[in-house]
Amino acid sequence: MENAVRKLLDAAGREIAGSGDDLEALSELRVRYLGRKGELAQLFKQLGGVADADRPKIGKLLNEAKIELEGLLSAAQDRGKEKVLDRREPFDVTVPGRRPQAGRLHPITQITREISKIFHQLGFETVEGPEVELDYYNFEALNIPKDHPARDMQDTFYISDDVVLRTQTSPLQIRTMEKRRPPIRIIGPGRTYRCDSDVTHSPMFHQVEGLMVGEDISFGDLKGILTIFIHQMFGSDIGLRFRPSFFPFTEPSAEVDMQCVMCKGKGCRVCSQTGWLEILGSGMVDPEVFKMVGYDPEEVTGFAFGMGIERVAMLKYGIDDLRLFYENDLRFLRQF
Repeated sequence: MENAVRKLLDAAGREIAGSGDDLEALSELRVRYLGRKGELAQLFKQLGGVADADRPKIGKLLNEAKIELEGLLSAAQDRGKEKVLDRREPFDVTVPGRRPQAGRLHPITQITREISKIFHQLGFETVEGPEVELDYYNFEALNIPKDHPARDMQDTFYISDDVVLRTQTSPLQIRTMEKRRPPIRIIGPGRTYRCDSDVTHSPMFHQVEGLMVGEDISFGDLKGILTIFIHQMFGSDIGLRFRPSFFPFTEPSAEVDMQCVMCKGKGCRVCSQTGWLEILGSGMVDPEVFKMVGYDPEEVTGFAFGMGIERVAMLKYGIDDLRLFYENDLRFLRQF
């Protein structure tokens, strides 16, 4: 047994020395001699047949052989690794490194935060609601019954007869008024969905809804709040006008136009030579909506408004194609 151990060490030593520090060859030698089924493992299996008196001596000899082989192989592998590193091209530590690219907020997120900040300063709080909405909250409670022609204007994604992807953030008005009593002053930014897609429309887009309810809330309050918002967002030199319009859940209703940010009201291609750009819809909450949530329209009044966040971003940054926001082109996004 002693002779077998010595022969194994001699043979292994010669092969390790003759490997030339070849890492692949050394790896094969390690498996051959020290693997679970290697030559040294086979000698360990024979230890049971050695006489009891000689077994401690032979066991010690086998362990010493294992340690010696591991040392020879590790030293040879270390030399092989050093040679591999020496063959590599030298690395110049003085060469400037590449700076990691820093992430940044999407322009839609930036505009949403800016809108929210302005209204928070005016005393509004932010509320949230589901994007998969009941038909009741998206339409019926907002004075748009099932046979109302206004439904055709919204190109709705229907999940079932009674469930839709919300076409507006207006359902937040109903959900909030059902849970609270006046006074209420909220905004509700969020994603909305409609079957529409072109340079100015997207199947998924963002809106922010606003609602203020209390005693003696007037159209003058509505005009004052929206005027402050537009001047804060676009500058105090921007003119605006309130144009009569129709929305099923407000009466009277008005669309708000602002002076064209491109031509400063002189008339250009963007504003169709009118000098004005529509930015949002608004109006006094219809008494029928108050009745749906259990409010007495004789005791409280209120106003609501809604705007597309992408539209605000397009006017703020002078962008003429809505699709740029969703193409994830870094050349575009890095500008913000």
